[in-house]
Amino acid sequence: MTAKSMEDLVSLCKRRGFVFQSGEIYGGLKGTYDYGPLGVELKNNLKNAWWRAMIYDRDDTEGLDSAVLSNRLIFKHSGHETTFTDPLVDCKKCKQRMRADKLLVPGKCDFCGSTELTEPRDFNLMMKVNIGPVVDENSYAYLRPETAQGIFVNFKNIMDATSKKVPFGIAQIGKAFRNEITPRNFIFRVREFEQMEMEFFVKPGEDEKWHKYWIEERKKWWLKQGLSEENLDFEVHEKADLAHYAKACTDIVYKFPHGVEELEGIANRCDFDLGSHTKDAVELGVKAKVLENKDSSSKLSYTDPYTKETYVPFVIEPSAGVDRGALAILNEAYTEEELENGDKRIFLRLKPHLAPVKVAIVPLAKNNPQIMEKAEELRDRLKILGIGKIVLETSGNVGKCYRKHDEIGTPVCLTVDFETLEKNPETITIRDRDTMSQIRLPMSEVINYISNFFKYV
Repeated sequence: MTAKSMEDLVSLCKRRGFVFQSGEIYGGLKGTYDYGPLGVELKNNLKNAWWRAMIYDRDDTEGLDSAVLSNRLIFKHSGHETTFTDPLVDCKKCKQRMRADKLLVPGKCDFCGSTELTEPRDFNLMMKVNIGPVVDENSYAYLRPETAQGIFVNFKNIMDATSKKVPFGIAQIGKAFRNEITPRNFIFRVREFEQMEMEFFVKPGEDEKWHKYWIEERKKWWLKQGLSEENLDFEVHEKADLAHYAKACTDIVYKFPHGVEELEGIANRCDFDLGSHTKDAVELGVKAKVLENKDSSSKLSYTDPYTKETYVPFVIEPSAGVDRGALAILNEAYTEEELENGDKRIFLRLKPHLAPVKVAIVPLAKNNPQIMEKAEELRDRLKILGIGKIVLETSGNVGKCYRKHDEIGTPVCLTVDFETLEKNPETITIRDRDTMSQIRLPMSEVINYISNFFKYV
């Protein structure tokens, strides 16, 4: 089951502390959001799962954290200064600005319905920022519009530092900024967002094989995060729709509340990127159409240690948005069910490794010192496992605590009650979020139970 509408998700996110409008007390800032206590946990858990899959579970990738502020020459030679644009139109009647290719009704203003629109013109999405104390036409840099370029310009640094052999990848997670004309659909399209990108460098001629490999690998990973097969699909870009640098691109698309849209793109970028940032591209036999680069001080090529062949690698790029991923996961997990007594229960069927709160410990009587002491002891013992956020829940009666933690996706609630004190050995009630079933285990077995429950496969 998924959310019936985006409004359901927005309401839950604000009510329970996943996502807030940024600067809401001042009217907000369109296209920017703040992640609350639960939202930041969900995002971090998603990023950790991606990092594990890309870095820890593989022997052929390395990590990177490149700067957000970027030398403008990077984006001159990457082509962003001239090609990173969206078509902008103005409504002559209400003065609103919109993307020409995303109008709800072609040729009509989304706001007032007028057909009096200007001709589309290119609008560059990059954000400039002044650098240093003097403001002039040369004292600026860019807030990076993607994390990929930081990987490309560090290609030789990482090669020299790690002695990696092609094929290999460089992965990073980080903020990117785009001056979207019309941010929309909650956290789906925003001006400040996070990306999870990996550039996988391969020998020319082997790129198509690796492109197919990464398409399948990325779909399998999203399924492991709890997205369903029926809500995922592939969208292959037609040649006419490809970015100027791409040889091929396949999107993993997801059925969001507002429609089917891109969740992750897997592109075969050929040798355009390293070729654009290298000096002597012609000498190195770069196959992509790149401009001569007189600013770069490095040859971004690879020499095979066995054959001594030198070439500029092709690159396969799986690129996913953290915010879109979090939205898809929340949507997929959102579940409503009618209980036997006629009440409605809302809960998030999150995978345990993604749940913002892993375990809630619920003392039956908050005013009983012995029960509180046992609950605190259990909390402290669970924290040592390092599985994530463990909370001692004292905000209401047991039933309300269960409903609260169902709604935020906590997989397990442990209840300390009077029977805990009376039994020998002491026992704890373990309640499952999805089934609401309960079992009792001796305190001594609870730690192993929880440890096994949260093993990430």
